[in-house]
Amino acid sequence: MRILKTLVLSACFGWPAFGFAQHYELAGVKAGRYEVTNKLDAHPDSDALRIVAPYRHAVDSIMSPVLGESEVAMSAGRPESLLSNFVADVLRESSVRIGKKADIGLCNIGGLRSNMPKGKVTYGDVLEIAPFENCFCVLALDGRKLAKLMEQIAAVGGEGISGANLVITSDGRLLSAKVGGNPIDPKRIYLIATLDYLSEGNDRMYALKDHLSIKNTKITVRDLIMEYIRRQHEQGKKITEKIEGRIVKQ
Repeated sequence: MRILKTLVLSACFGWPAFGFAQHYELAGVKAGRYEVTNKLDAHPDSDALRIVAPYRHAVDSIMSPVLGESEVAMSAGRPESLLSNFVADVLRESSVRIGKKADIGLCNIGGLRSNMPKGKVTYGDVLEIAPFENCFCVLALDGRKLAKLMEQIAAVGGEGISGANLVITSDGRLLSAKVGGNPIDPKRIYLIATLDYLSEGNDRMYALKDHLSIKNTKITVRDLIMEYIRRQHEQGKKITEKIEGRIVKQ
């Protein structure tokens, strides 16, 4: 008798009974917007802070060490920007560690997810700029494929580049491209220091898939940036960058 009553109540009211699934019906839908801004920090929840505290301490101990200093704040954008120039320069200069210096350094604007602050630069700052596990590589392209790559860069309005100069139109056409101050030679082989993600033709840089050869590493782009900042700091220098007309839009 008790069992029968329980089953009836479960069927009528959705109460669980001996493993029977509960039954729910949608009563209504209400939509709203909850903005997550720094206003929420004005009155933090004490219980939440207590729970997060030991984890915050561990994270801060990793993220807060200072790597060096920057003379200027750097952000990423098209057609040319301080941060994309800086990262492309770091990639190109780093190519000497696995061979000779590359003709071009290349990074994608979409991969740069935060800004470089002016003043002290921490591990956490660089992690926010380059949060992905993209690894450094150097690949070879013939001049014909390089010209195609330049057209693809122009089509998206510009990317981070070092060692080359492009003139593009506002609607994404390539007007001219030079490497090392000279027009691209279709018969020459060019070395490009970039990241493995782009070497696979991602971010519409399809020409990179047709490389003649490639040297892959397990060094992340993030680590290269950190090493460069540390090295400059050890030499008593601040990192810096400037707009040089690497990609000009007409």
